[in-house]
This record gives sequence, structure tokens and C-alpha cells, in this order.
Amino acid sequence: MQNDKMDLIDKIDLTNLPKHLAIIMDGNGRWAKNQGLPRTLGHESGKKSVKVTIKACAKLGIKCLTLYAFSTENWNRPKVEVDTLMKILIKTLKKELKTLQENKIQLNAIGNLEQLPKSAQEQLLEVIEKTKENSTTTLTLALSYGSREEIVNAVKKISNKVKNNIISIDDINDSIINEHLYTRNLPDVDLVIRTSGEHRISNFLLWQIAYAELYFTDVLWPDFKEQDLYEAILSYQKRERRFGKTSEQIK
Repeated sequence: MQNDKMDLIDKIDLTNLPKHLAIIMDGNGRWAKNQGLPRTLGHESGKKSVKVTIKACAKLGIKCLTLYAFSTENWNRPKVEVDTLMKILIKTLKKELKTLQENKIQLNAIGNLEQLPKSAQEQLLEVIEKTKENSTTTLTLALSYGSREEIVNAVKKISNKVKNNIISIDDINDSIINEHLYTRNLPDVDLVIRTSGEHRISNFLLWQIAYAELYFTDVLWPDFKEQDLYEAILSYQKRERRFGKTSEQIK
């Protein structure tokens, strides 16, 4: 397995990495069900894959990694599962601060963070503050995040500025919209990975993935390893990204 991992990483072109990689971490519940375990233990097991992925991205030199950790729709799950997820978040932030510092990873968060329990908000802000000078990789956690809600909020903010003559309607363009999104300090997404065999985006970064490459794998998130990440990146590097142009134009 170690040799397979080394073989894959040796094939990666370090000059052609996605600047912004986003991952929909799916399959914790199914993984637990397959093991005959409660869903909550699936979420616990998924923490290992998070750590492995973060460290691998930092090692490769991927500048931005965004993980879809908890959606606005996830609040509708059973209370015991939601409570467990929040406890896992707090515990993981405390435990992995050392890993973030050692790998010079800066923590960021997007979403309706005010919906999170106070204890989770405080722990999140503490780690964000302590890692703000790190510059190898920016790790963004999408928490209580929904892309449609994000876009609606951006429209409201822009409309209010138009109403108060801060900007005119003619000023509104892609850049103005970007400035009013949660991700205003991040580049557009280059590659989206979704685990567990599902082939949908699930209200994740809908504006930001306009020209992203999509990679779907049947691997359940707790089973996602370094070599799975490398396979996704190798697939990305084989693709021709034209951004609306023809092959001849980009050559």
C-alpha cells in the first residue's frame, strides 16, 4: 500500500495542482451501517480521513481546501446526530490545532456560523485566530452552509447598497457578487471531489464551481485515503480545461 501511494504521488505534476480543492465528504452514515454501527460512529471515523486529507494537501502545496462539513439542511437530522456532530467539531478543533500549526495551515470557516452552538463558535474562532498567520494552505470548513442561502444573502446586501446609492445597478458584475459571498477571499474552485458514489452537488458552492472539474468516487468518506486523493488529482490533471474556448484556442 505504501509503494502504491508513492507511485501515485510521483505521477502528480506539482505545477498543475488545483489552486482550490473542495470536497463533499459523504458516506459516514452508510459506512457505519455497513459495519453494523450507529451513524454517530461513522462521523467519528470520518475524522481520520479529514486529517489525512488536510496533511496530504499541505504536503502537495494545494493552497485552498474547502470541506463541506455541515449543511443548512443537516439541521433537520435527528437531534442526537446533530449534537454528536457539534461535539465532534469542538473536540476535533481542540485536538488538531497542533496539526494545523505544524503544517502551517490557516483555518477559515464559511456559512451561517451564528446558528452553531455558542461553544462551537468560540472554539472555531479561537483556532481561526491562532492560525491566522499560517500560509501553506487555507483550510475552510463549510459549517451550517447552504449555497442558495449564501447567494440570497449576497443579493440582499447588493440590493441594499443600490437602494442607498452606494453602488449603481450598472456596477454589478461577477466581481461585485464575489465580494458579497462567504468565499470573497478565496479563488474559484478548480476541483470538486464527492465521495460515496452520489453524483450531485447538494447545494455546495454553486457560484464558485462554475468551471470546476467534478470527480465522483464510490469510496465512502471514512475509507478515503491519501491514494484516493492522489487519484482524483491525477484525473484532474488529465482533463482539458477550456473555460468556454476551443481546444485550439487554449493551445
